[in-house]
Amino acid sequence: QVQLVESGGGSVQAGGSLRLACAASGRAFSSDLLAWYRQVPGKQRELVASTSRGGVQDYAEFIEGRFTITGDNMKNTVYLQMNSLKPEDTAVYYCYYKRGAQILWGRGTQVTVSS
Repeated sequence: QVQLVESGGGSVQAGGSLRLACAASGRAFSSDLLAWYRQVPGKQRELVASTSRGGVQDYAEFIEGRFTITGDNMKNTVYLQMNSLKPEDTAVYYCYYKRGAQILWGRGTQVTVSS
């Protein structure tokens, strides 16, 4: 009964900031990879940022240096600091966990950025 629970979403004006958090409940082993994805209606879910066990981080090009991902594999928590938010960042943001062949998804948290 391992679950990923996201928090920190909300509504902000363009240029504002939000900090998303994700924590694994239940019995979860330390992850190989933690990541954030996002999805808007009518579009495919896309990777926002990821961080590996070895500390390697990847960011989507559209982030343009505005976001920072941090993870704690011991606690299976991952954060996404989002600054200089744009209306096009509006989406449901999903937490992602991977260990070997095991993949877990959070239910998502809504982020809305108004112009």
